Amino acid sequence: MSAELIHPTGRVVAAVDLSSYADSVADFAAWAAARLGSPLELLHVQDRQHDAAARDLSGSLSLGARETLLAELASLDERRAVIAQQQGRALLDALRERAAGHGVDATLRHLHGGLVESLLDLEAGTRLFVIGKRGEHADFAAGHLGSNLERVVRAVHRPVLVASRAFRPVARFMIAFDGSATTRRCVEMVCASPLLKGLDCHVLMVGAPDDAQQAHLQWAQTTLRDAGFDAQLHAAQGSADTVIAAQADALAIDLLVMGAYGHSRIRAMIVGSTTTQVLRHCPIPVLLLR
Repeated sequence: MSAELIHPTGRVVAAVDLSSYADSVADFAAWAAARLGSPLELLHVQDRQHDAAARDLSGSLSLGARETLLAELASLDERRAVIAQQQGRALLDALRERAAGHGVDATLRHLHGGLVESLLDLEAGTRLFVIGKRGEHADFAAGHLGSNLERVVRAVHRPVLVASRAFRPVARFMIAFDGSATTRRCVEMVCASPLLKGLDCHVLMVGAPDDAQQAHLQWAQTTLRDAGFDAQLHAAQGSADTVIAAQADALAIDLLVMGAYGHSRIRAMIVGSTTTQVLRHCPIPVLLLR
């Protein structure tokens, strides 16, 4: 079963940038790599798209002035690129030392291009991706998720650990479960991986209390018990995203496990899906499984 559900080999890849999440991404990635017995790679992708707005400022100038300004802008772009590369390398060096504090020796990779495309190129040799909830360009005040996060989660097929802003050791995790094929697969993937073995396990099902709910919860408990987890079951009613966040807080959960987005075009257009809402409002790390 495990060979079909998870990738038992490969590295943990932590995508880091200059945001305030960089430290926690490195911490959670080192924690996961140690739990899995996998090598850790710290990745920084230098994306120049955010400099593009400054490149075309010469439309109303005379020919000579335009050429001078374009030359100055090109020189400025080159200097910005050099500084960005130096910042990226300094960030990776600092985070490698941070990972070493967790007893993990990380390798470093600095790429140019788009984050999603870079992760897809690395996916074949990757066991787990780790990314921050928000990147350096996200609007923290508005509570927006990083634009790259949703794109990454929708694009890749490996598990994604979405790091919270601050790291704390994971002792207790909760699976958001609804009895569907997707969340049953989440339970089976948890059972097949060493990542969460030995940790305090909780299963939450949101919905009306009926025989079907009890049957689903019994299946989850039996499946987890057979894999060595002593799962505690919880049932609640209400809006799934609100209840999941509230129960995670009430039970002092350190890590939430739930299903990721689907790949269909229709699903990708849904605004306010449970996954998105939980990621936006739940302050703990979230392990997204597909």
